[in-house]
Amino acid sequence: MRKNSVKNTRINGEVQRELADIIRGEIKDPRIPELTSVVAVEVTPDLKECKAWISVYGEEEVQKAAIEGLASANGFIRRELAHRINLRNTPEIQFILDQSIAYGVEMSRKIDEVNKGFGQND
Repeated sequence: MRKNSVKNTRINGEVQRELADIIRGEIKDPRIPELTSVVAVEVTPDLKECKAWISVYGEEEVQKAAIEGLASANGFIRRELAHRINLRNTPEIQFILDQSIAYGVEMSRKIDEVNKGFGQND
């Protein structure tokens, strides 16, 4: 994988901020819960495509529905992004469900269980 340039890193950060703001404040789709966050964004150097990793708190059905809601609002999100950020091209956004936060919470819970088990033997 190619190392990001400083310009591309700044664009990624700006797109991530604006995307989070649009999802949080502008989209009224009931499939998208309030606890939806943009974990990371990767915009290609030619600004044609963008991958956005989205974390959704809730059950698997809620997470899938949120990704479907975001995909259906893709045109609106791109239009808003074009108004907010002055880029040569507004990238086509692909939403990817990110499970890393849920995985971290689960691992933390398992570690706590193991630690409790060791504490009882003392």
